[in-house]
Amino acid sequence: MNAATDDPPAGTPVPRPARPDGYWERIDRIVSQAPPLTDAQRARLRVIFHQTDVTKEAA
Repeated sequence: MNAATDDPPAGTPVPRPARPDGYWERIDRIVSQAPPLTDAQRARLRVIFHQTDVTKEAA
C-alpha cells in the first residue's frame, strides 16, 4: 500500500467489504445487465477519476 494515501497499488484486487447475504451477487447481476459505456462516458469517467486532489476539492 501507498504510505501517503493508504491505497493499494494500481491493479491490485481489493477484497469486497462484508455485506448482507446475496448483496454482491445482486450487484454483479445488475452490472452484467447494464448497457456498455459509450466512448464519451468512458472519457468523462477517466477525467473524473484522474483529477488531482486540488481540482477535486475545488469542485
